[in-house]
Amino acid sequence: MGRIWDARQGRWVEEPALAAELSRARFVLLGEQHDNPDHHRLQAELVRALTGSGREPVLAFEMLDVEQQPLIDEALARSPREPDAIAQAVDWEKSGWPDWSLYRPIFAVGTERGLRIIGANLPLAQVKELVTRGLEAMSPETRARLGLETPLPEDVARAMRAEMHESHCGHLPESMLEPMVLAQRARDAQMADRLLTTATEDGALLITGNGHARTDRGVPAQLVRRAPELPVRSLAFIEVSPEAREPRDYAPPDSPGQLPYDYVWFTPAEEREDPCAMFRQPKQPKAPAPEKSPGK
Repeated sequence: MGRIWDARQGRWVEEPALAAELSRARFVLLGEQHDNPDHHRLQAELVRALTGSGREPVLAFEMLDVEQQPLIDEALARSPREPDAIAQAVDWEKSGWPDWSLYRPIFAVGTERGLRIIGANLPLAQVKELVTRGLEAMSPETRARLGLETPLPEDVARAMRAEMHESHCGHLPESMLEPMVLAQRARDAQMADRLLTTATEDGALLITGNGHARTDRGVPAQLVRRAPELPVRSLAFIEVSPEAREPRDYAPPDSPGQLPYDYVWFTPAEEREDPCAMFRQPKQPKAPAPEKSPGK
């Protein structure tokens, strides 16, 4: 189950207190480690808690993009209480996200409660275009709305480049760091825009990765930039490590001693292969080419 840390107050809290606090926010972000089943189970519990008493916020997902919205709406119109209809409509199996069974509990709560389910992310094709073409891949109006023409503060840009370098096991070419940072910014801004434009009177919930849930530069920061009067709360589900004994030990390198979330729910770590192991294996020398026979 784990423990919940209130990063603003610097204290441990219980789940009912967390749910009560989150229910007072217009926008709630539930971060995750994408392949951890516990995170999705707990997200589903919180969505259920936050939609009690008839509350109907939209339920938005990083894992779905805006161009898939007609498919989602059509699937729910045909089968309003069947979460698997969404998976079939968007061809989840080929999406590249972890297995549908991990996310299904969250979608099941959404369909059971009759919530509108929203694709929040940029389409993958547009992300790729941003990486290759830069800001020219977007119209001036879209760039302005998403705030992408405003340069990042240098310390933030440097930290994001370092994050991209580390997340790609140090093997991303230097020339790709800036384009990848731009894509990350655009996705944060797009998801914030989507929450702002689709939220009901009861607000909006976003299921997303912990990086996008950061209050200092992720989707919450974009929401505050665009609508500073509306309360935002961010919760990250973070796996515990034997080397880290205190909550501050889990702060990222660019935020020393300070967790960039309103709340952190610490959970057991999921066993997985080291994604960078393949880069540390010595390359096998190529076998010499066979000598040609005389006369050939």
